[in-house]
Amino acid sequence: MKQLYDRYDRLHNYIRVSITDRCPLRCVYCMPKEGLPFFPSDRVLSQDEIVQMVQNFAEMGVSKVRFTGGEPLLRTDVAEIISRVHDIPEIDDISVTTNGLYLARKAEALKEAGLDRLNISLDTFKADRYKKITRGGNIKQVLKGIEVASKLGFMIKLNVVVIKNQNDDEILDFLNYTRDHNVNIRFIEFMPIGNSKEVWKKEYVGLKSVFDVCQENGIEYQPITLRGNGPSENFKIKDATGSFGLIHPISNKFCETCNRLRITPDGYVKACLYWGEEINIRKAIPDKPEFQRLIQQALDNKPLNHEMALTDADKVINKAPTWRHMSQIGG
Repeated sequence: MKQLYDRYDRLHNYIRVSITDRCPLRCVYCMPKEGLPFFPSDRVLSQDEIVQMVQNFAEMGVSKVRFTGGEPLLRTDVAEIISRVHDIPEIDDISVTTNGLYLARKAEALKEAGLDRLNISLDTFKADRYKKITRGGNIKQVLKGIEVASKLGFMIKLNVVVIKNQNDDEILDFLNYTRDHNVNIRFIEFMPIGNSKEVWKKEYVGLKSVFDVCQENGIEYQPITLRGNGPSENFKIKDATGSFGLIHPISNKFCETCNRLRITPDGYVKACLYWGEEINIRKAIPDKPEFQRLIQQALDNKPLNHEMALTDADKVINKAPTWRHMSQIGG
């Protein structure tokens, strides 16, 4: 079986497939306040295209797939996509990143389709603050979705983007949540994608602050290993049911071990989240040799690092940062 290596000898066995750019929320770190013009339906990959594309990747050594958006649960065929991908023998791990608003009513169908894991965005426990951060979201729907998914036995990770003066005062609340909830709280550094550098610098919080909160409150913790943890460094509070993790692309570079490729909803492959380098692979999906050539081309252009980490920027083929907002990439 062909396997995917870039010029730095990194093996790529993981793809993140954004199946829509649409989302009912306008989260401050993901989309501008006024929203974005969404792609017309014919510009978004069809179900058959997605499944065939994943099959192509599976024959190139990919075994792990995450479906993202926008909000992937907005697609009425999301369970069918997952079911068909679950039937591909080489794929042994399927996950979804969701805002959780539609999870309560779709969780059972997702479980039956073969979904393994859920990443749910939840940046605060406070209803008024959640509404402000998401520009209109109802936290009760998300909490209900988490409750339903937990009862169904999903492995759940809660994604918390830490932003100065917006939710950084809730770090202790999230840590304490792991004491009696079987979830992995993932604290994520705010990234300068779709935001001006000036705004980002004012709102960025380094994740050393999580350890500072632990020390200030006498919280004992130890490192652990979790299935499918990706770039997250994971820890467990003594006697806690759940765990917490740190994803820090700014303060602690993880690019050197990056093993993923991102596919945008309109069929472009992005080897690096930050840079504008992307290749249209949609027309090549039925043509496996051409598909493989384009994917290898994307990997050959992949830098060792990104500008967010301020190293190796001179080796990037296309030095322009991505024009896309996070909702148009899938994170």
